[in-house]
Amino acid sequence: MPNQVTIKPSNHVFTVQGDESILDAALREGFVISYGCRNGACGTCKGSLLEGEVDYGTYQETALPEAEKRLGMALFCQARPRGDIVIECREIGAAKDIPIRTLPCRVQKMQRVAADIMALHLKLPASERLQFLAGQYIDILLKNGTRRSFSLANAPHDDEFLQLHMRNYGGPFSKHVFTKMKERDILRFEGPLGTFFLREDSDKPIILLASGTGFAPIKAIVEHAFHTRSPRSMVLYWGARVRADLYMNELPERWAHEHNNFQYVPVLSEPLPGDNWSGRTGLVHEAVMKDIADMSGCQVYACGVPVMVEAAHRDFTSRCGLPEEEFFSDAFTPAAPAST
Repeated sequence: MPNQVTIKPSNHVFTVQGDESILDAALREGFVISYGCRNGACGTCKGSLLEGEVDYGTYQETALPEAEKRLGMALFCQARPRGDIVIECREIGAAKDIPIRTLPCRVQKMQRVAADIMALHLKLPASERLQFLAGQYIDILLKNGTRRSFSLANAPHDDEFLQLHMRNYGGPFSKHVFTKMKERDILRFEGPLGTFFLREDSDKPIILLASGTGFAPIKAIVEHAFHTRSPRSMVLYWGARVRADLYMNELPERWAHEHNNFQYVPVLSEPLPGDNWSGRTGLVHEAVMKDIADMSGCQVYACGVPVMVEAAHRDFTSRCGLPEEEFFSDAFTPAAPAST
């Protein structure tokens, strides 16, 4: 039996069918609530359950601690209503009219940009183009029914190919990409997905924070801002362990040379002697705080490993005055364990 969900404060109403999650039902009916991983791991879709009950589903406790659950919070990518409910969450207007599609694509180009990082260029059928916002991601649909999420590294105006940056984590799909995949192979994907994209209705200075291949959606956001001639100041802090992990370092260096409103600060946590590194060292989010103690008038876009994103969110909002609603993130998270 369908259940009705009312969103506060907008009073938007939609129905959840069968075993749908609240998020899936909202997206199906055209209401985009803030979300990221869709597997109960990042916490981006967290909101308040004001009335009614839900099945909380499968999730990681770091995304929804028991204390928050007792306060009425839920992860809407996993929660399923047990009757009619009222929720409170942040709705995203800019992505609402972009359809989520399933499309085939061809591997046009494979570029090994580092020992363990592959840049893929995917070609859509001649009659197709994917509408998306800079910073969103797609899910590669695998033959066994699983999916792997990858951020789009290209800006919407540069859409001849969809660009993905893949790190070899040693999993089955990573191994396939690095050992068996070849140009002209056919893939299927679903997208665009996610609510990590540039908020263009603001004129606040932008702090961009990336670790590892979290540079991919940041690259798309920066190139989109340049394309639209945004006058907003931007500073990118890209953190990595060693110099080789800054796999496209020359690109943000060129941006900084060509654009007066853009600055670039690379940070290494464990530089090797052979790196001959004379730049910043330590944790990348701490480098930001050393340079920008007052973030009360800024927006932050952070993407990368969860520990970096979580630390940045915690410290920027609690110690640097960043408003909660001005922190936007996309944490590269693993799937939630089935035993939760």
